[in-house]
Amino acid sequence: MANSWQTGPQGAPYGGPYQGAYPPAGPGWGGPPVRVAHGSLSRRFMAYLLDIVFIFGFSCLLWLAISFLGVITFGVAWVLYAILPASGILYSAITVGGPRQSTLGMRMLGLRAVRATTGGPVDWITASVHALLFYLALSTFLLWLLDIGIGVVRADRRMGHDLVIDLAVVRDI
Repeated sequence: MANSWQTGPQGAPYGGPYQGAYPPAGPGWGGPPVRVAHGSLSRRFMAYLLDIVFIFGFSCLLWLAISFLGVITFGVAWVLYAILPASGILYSAITVGGPRQSTLGMRMLGLRAVRATTGGPVDWITASVHALLFYLALSTFLLWLLDIGIGVVRADRRMGHDLVIDLAVVRDI
């Protein structure tokens, strides 16, 4: 395992202040790079099917909250109904951009999202752009086919929208 995320550049266990290849821990440093060879498209697909159910529930709760706020504000808050089509993006921004780095479906199947180069956490803006690119590819058959095709031919199973954002979905071992 020479030069993997578990060992230093000469194959020795990672440790010490520098170990040659990695900078010391500081602000913005997420640790040594994560090996992304543990991606799984079938787990991601099943996690998304579960997330569809959670997104529906989240959308229903959001609809109820906006309705309640609209009654309290005499209809002014009903303008917030415009964010309902983006509830899937909000769901991903809140969950993937949160401390557990995964949606509820991803947690159930043992997956999490990390930055591909550093292995660090994903912020909520990156998570929302990742979800936006996914739904954009999903809305167009050819883009969706290209996105899936990229994930099938790559050894690390990163899809096209993962590559654009520099994100990796790995097993949470």
